[in-house]
Amino acid sequence: MIYEIAEIDITPGSENQFELAVKEASKQFRNAKGCQSLKLERCIENRSRYHLVVGWNSVEDHMESFRNSEGFQVWRQLASPFFSSPPRVEHYESILDAF
Repeated sequence: MIYEIAEIDITPGSENQFELAVKEASKQFRNAKGCQSLKLERCIENRSRYHLVVGWNSVEDHMESFRNSEGFQVWRQLASPFFSSPPRVEHYESILDAF
């Protein structure tokens, strides 16, 4: 499994609405080919910064299957009105799970 980690900065003051939008959009991820998990993490020091962490079977499941799906369009319609800048997205693989 690989992890998509999207760092998302949103417009200050819209945190609650953004969190509700991600909760609603999570249905699109749940139904996506190869999607295994989704969590939203909020930064302690910068309350308008989030990490969306999505577990995928492969980079292709994210970048090809999901990004070209109607579910991705729904996700963007729900969440993007709150973005203060485009999300920064990278893919990670686990190297060490020590404890």
